[in-house]
Amino acid sequence: MSSSVPTMRVGQGFDIHPFSDDPKRKLMLGGVHFEGERALLGHSDADVIAHAVTDALLGAAGLGDIGSHFPDTDPALKGADSLVLLAAAMTDIASAGWVVSNVDCSVVLEAPKLAPRREDMQRALSDVVGAPVTIKGKRAEGLGALGRSEGIACWAVALISKQEA
Repeated sequence: MSSSVPTMRVGQGFDIHPFSDDPKRKLMLGGVHFEGERALLGHSDADVIAHAVTDALLGAAGLGDIGSHFPDTDPALKGADSLVLLAAAMTDIASAGWVVSNVDCSVVLEAPKLAPRREDMQRALSDVVGAPVTIKGKRAEGLGALGRSEGIACWAVALISKQEA
C-alpha cells in the first residue's frame, strides 16, 4: 500500500514602487482603494502587495515571475487591475496542480496606515488566492528611500502544495 506525500514549495515575492505626482492615479494596496492618499507610479495600478503576492506564488510553482507573465511593456496592461493579474496567475498555478496553503506579506511604508484597511485587503487577496493572505505593515523608521516616504515596498512568502500520486 503506497501513500501519497504532499510536495510543498515556498516562494518569495518582492515589489516596490515610487509615489506618483499624478492626481488622477489611485492608491491601490491589496486590491483596496485608499481614497485621498498619494498613489504609486507604475504601468498597471501599481498595487505592490498584489504584485509581491503574485510573484511569490508564481515563483513557488516554478512558473517564472510577474514580469514574464505581465510585462510592463504590454500596452494592454496599462492601468491593469492587479487583482485581475493575480487571478490569471492563480489559473496557471491551479492548472499546474498546485494548491495555495497561505501567503504572508510585510509591507514597508511610512504612510498610509494599513491597520484600518488590513481586513479588507486580506479578504480581497484571500478571495482571489483561495487561501489565507496576511498583511503586516512595517515602518522604515526614517531610513532610506522608504523611510523618506518616497515609495512603498512589499515582501511576500507563499506556501503551496501538490499531491504526488
